[in-house]
Amino acid sequence: MAYSEQPSDTPKQQHSTADALTASYQASMRIQAMRMDGVAHEATHLRHELSQLQHQLGIWQHTLSWRLTAPLRLVRHLSKGQLPTGRKISDVYHRVHEIYENEGLGGVRFRISRRLAHSSVGRVAERIFERKSAQTTASNAAMGKGNSGSLTYKEKINQVYLEKVDHERLKDLTPRILIIAELSLRQCAKYRVWQKEEQLRSLGWLVEVVDWRETEQALSALQVCTDVIFYRVPAFPAVEILLEETKRLELSPWWEVDDLIFSAEDYKQNGNLASLDKQEQEELLFGVRLFRKCLLSCDKAIASTRVLAQAMQKAGVQQTVVIENALDQQTLDVVARIRQEGVPQHDTQREIRIVYGSGTRTHDADFRLAAPGILAAMQAEPRLTLHIIGDLTLPSEFDELGARVQTQTGLDYAAYMQLLAQADMTIAPLEPTIFNDAKSNIKFLEAAVLSLPVVCSPRDAFMQVVQNGKNGLVAQTDAEWRDAILKLAADETLRKTIGQQARNDVLDRYSPEAIVKNQVLPVFGKPEVQQTSELRILCANIYYQPRSFGGATFVAEEMTRHLQQQKNTKVAVFTSRPALVGRGKASIRYCVENTDILGVKTPPDHDSVAGLDNAEATQAFRDWVEAFRPSVVHFHATQGLGLGCVRVCMEKNIPYVITLHDAWWLCERQFMVKADGHYCFQEKINLHTCQLCVPHARHLAERQVLMTTAMQHAALLLTPSAEHRALFIANGISADRIRVNRNGFLWPQTPHISRKSGEKLRFGYVGGTEEIKGYSLVKRAFEALKRDDWELVIVDNKLNLGIKSVYTGAWKTKGHVSTIPAYTRETIDSFFNSIDVLLFPSQWKESYGLTVREALARDVWVISTAPGGQAEDIEDGVNGTLIPIDGRPETLRMAVENLLDTPEFLQGYTNPHKASLATFEQQSAELGKWLQEVALRPA
Repeated sequence: MAYSEQPSDTPKQQHSTADALTASYQASMRIQAMRMDGVAHEATHLRHELSQLQHQLGIWQHTLSWRLTAPLRLVRHLSKGQLPTGRKISDVYHRVHEIYENEGLGGVRFRISRRLAHSSVGRVAERIFERKSAQTTASNAAMGKGNSGSLTYKEKINQVYLEKVDHERLKDLTPRILIIAELSLRQCAKYRVWQKEEQLRSLGWLVEVVDWRETEQALSALQVCTDVIFYRVPAFPAVEILLEETKRLELSPWWEVDDLIFSAEDYKQNGNLASLDKQEQEELLFGVRLFRKCLLSCDKAIASTRVLAQAMQKAGVQQTVVIENALDQQTLDVVARIRQEGVPQHDTQREIRIVYGSGTRTHDADFRLAAPGILAAMQAEPRLTLHIIGDLTLPSEFDELGARVQTQTGLDYAAYMQLLAQADMTIAPLEPTIFNDAKSNIKFLEAAVLSLPVVCSPRDAFMQVVQNGKNGLVAQTDAEWRDAILKLAADETLRKTIGQQARNDVLDRYSPEAIVKNQVLPVFGKPEVQQTSELRILCANIYYQPRSFGGATFVAEEMTRHLQQQKNTKVAVFTSRPALVGRGKASIRYCVENTDILGVKTPPDHDSVAGLDNAEATQAFRDWVEAFRPSVVHFHATQGLGLGCVRVCMEKNIPYVITLHDAWWLCERQFMVKADGHYCFQEKINLHTCQLCVPHARHLAERQVLMTTAMQHAALLLTPSAEHRALFIANGISADRIRVNRNGFLWPQTPHISRKSGEKLRFGYVGGTEEIKGYSLVKRAFEALKRDDWELVIVDNKLNLGIKSVYTGAWKTKGHVSTIPAYTRETIDSFFNSIDVLLFPSQWKESYGLTVREALARDVWVISTAPGGQAEDIEDGVNGTLIPIDGRPETLRMAVENLLDTPEFLQGYTNPHKASLATFEQQSAELGKWLQEVALRPA
């Protein structure tokens, strides 16, 4: 199914989309303005608070207790997001690390990782720990220590991002060439970068240009390109990161240059080097080594001349091609304008102008080569004047010519060409060195396209096009330079004849069309975009493998697996990524289970506004959409990724579907829970009520605009339950635009093992420590039990991350309470075999309740709150117990005691309603059908 960005068919649809986009952008800008105001206000407040703290610390630091409690205080400061006076985060880290290593306080690091979870300072400190850990791991690997079985959870996750992505996967991406380039040299950039971009675009390629110093931008661009060119880039450490990334992505990079700057031996032959001071010479020669290193780190090379290509092969690059400097549209437009407006005339009976475009003072030696002949000609013909454009140190002999020699600097390209057009002839002297033989013939091209005759040195690139006496003149000795200049000065007809022939020749050989056809096309070809009828689905969710976290992620992953198996269907994923050493904010492309995934860095959890409309994620999503060419986008949980992604779909007219996994689309707090942890019980959302719940959030009205716009322009909205669907209908969503797509789940592989007679009744809780999930209700209810004939197993979802979040040691109960890590696909049956009853006392109307279904399918009784999606597959008294959402531990305790009083009821129990539960096969079949319908709808 072809990816399309065609505009809507009807003016009404176009107007509606345009209005919606305008409203969304305006709301976004207002929200971001509020955010920046808040940052500025907070910074002022923090500076004032810091001043007070520094004064207090100055007193406290002299006390004995201060010195004795230093180690523990360091951890406490970090956990609160504060730093001791005058200390850097790195200083604090090194001190704690020193204590950890030297004094054996292994618990220090554990406490740091646990207590710093919500601290901005702590996150930085954690990144330092991670960097140190990564360095240690790399060091151990280099020494042959360790193995994959000893990797930490984080290291195992990071390994997924470091794995190579097969080159074959590039065939699924839109052909795009990335040029990572030196852009500060204007003329070089014009001829080798912007000209190359123009040439490639004329062939149909998508092209992106990035300055090589912008490492993060270049890293992100590498993720969505299919070919990459490094132009005039030295192998500094940041560039080596880029080169390593090309290897991971199995790209085959080109290295391109238009000067012989990668051979120290040849570079030293350049006489112009002597015109620079010693420090500049050393810097240039140091650069030569870095250029050579970068060249040899690439697989292929592009040269501007054949001599340069030969030098590249001599250096060790086997595959080299020549794409010459040529004319481009900018040059042709400038020349056309000059010819149309006319050139200011001068009286050639009184003045014959020689123009030399020096550019920079590194051409002093080149000019000296022709200087005696030029001076002799000017002395013999008083009409001759010399106009130098750029920096040049003239030999002192030219002083006697006075005003007949003029210099002009600081011109842009158009002004340079206008001044060049006023010449009667131009000159292009170059020393006879390999370095100069490798240079291109730009000076000839620029003069020729203006119909000007050129006197040039017989360097290789010139001799490929110049025919002496026909379209130019060649000079080598002093006498030849003198005679050539005088010959042109004496014959206006000859000047015009040679100039016109030169123009004809360069237009024939170096026009944009000619250079593309004869040189660019044979190297790069035309991009082949595979036209396919397959359904291409882009799934967007805040988390994805290897960071599988939360119910929405579980559903997104399973739907991707099942949809990939459907006939003629292709799925890619857009998600977040963790902090990775050396990547900053750059995105990363990786592959899991034959699925291409683009991961982006998202804002910290506490910055909800940035997560609502994330500019960096939006740009990455735009790039990924262009690369993957989806026929439909399926949004799951997008908090952190932001709603800018939805606007991209609207702008490109790509239909999108949203699965409303929770109430984030309506509620700033996501689960319609007040600050005290209790359900707000709103049906129709009232922003005045919401403002009381989150008084610091000034952006709620703008947030509502963003959310409403996104939902109303979706091709289809999905919810996992009828109860959740009703919530959105109550808030203005048309009933015919929102459907129920019930979530599947992992069905049991083995029969449930029920409790034996006389054994204690076993309860399980999986909801985490959040108040909204009912953790405190469970704690208080079981502490209120005056009996010990029960066991409670609590799943700590963060144990697999190396962080303990559930602490049962302080529970005052008669029965036994224990914690275990989160179960996996492999261990889910074992977990449910270890319990008889699942506790699900959620304090809001859940959209679904995945764990409930997992339990019901395994003949485990469920105590759940109602109403809500979590209760829709429970029949009270038949396969579970329903209790109200009232926040009272007594309600849960009574439900538990009823089961404890009749334990034989669960002996050999089976759920009679298992057949009505959803499966992933059913969910994905239904979802695939709807996505296909959406993709086939007329725009």
